Amino acid sequence: MPSAVERAKLARAALALNAGSNLPPLILMTDEKRLRDPVAAALALPKGTAIIVRHTMREARASLAQALRPIVHGRGLLLLIAGDAALAARIGADGLHLPETRMREAKHWKSAHPSWLITTSAHSERALACAARSGADAALLAPAFPTLSHKERASLGVTRLRLMASRADIPVYALGGINAQTVQRLAGARLAGIAAIDGLLSD
Repeated sequence: MPSAVERAKLARAALALNAGSNLPPLILMTDEKRLRDPVAAALALPKGTAIIVRHTMREARASLAQALRPIVHGRGLLLLIAGDAALAARIGADGLHLPETRMREAKHWKSAHPSWLITTSAHSERALACAARSGADAALLAPAFPTLSHKERASLGVTRLRLMASRADIPVYALGGINAQTVQRLAGARLAGIAAIDGLLSD
């Protein structure tokens, strides 16, 4: 579990990557197995961070979103819901996160909710190009490093991730195996910031 010092180091690195962007520099991804107390994690996040609620069970996702809503608004955070536009609209979330298989929906949801931040997952250069054409605001490119979330998928590695981000026509976040140590290898990359789970766990 990262210390407060390590989390602060991660946040500073994300802010440096994000320089000049109006997008959040840091994104916390909720995870039913690895993030046991997302509310506590949210309370430790710096202002301007986004939280993507990606719990797969509908009731758990709705319950968590409701619990996070007052924290998000009180602390100057952003709340995005993964794959559930109806829930996002119902609770007044700040946006929607789409899986790669549904990224083409981005333009529709942006039209229906112009103020929403729409992000999408991407795992290849082709997916990044599709995300840009689909009208998403940003893409989360994964896995940057080996990660517990997708053990079966080979990581992109620093060189490939940097190259893909530099060629993309959409702001890119690095996701997967991001922590206070690995994020240093991304310094100077053309990234909007980073997204993480374990790297943002609270004490």
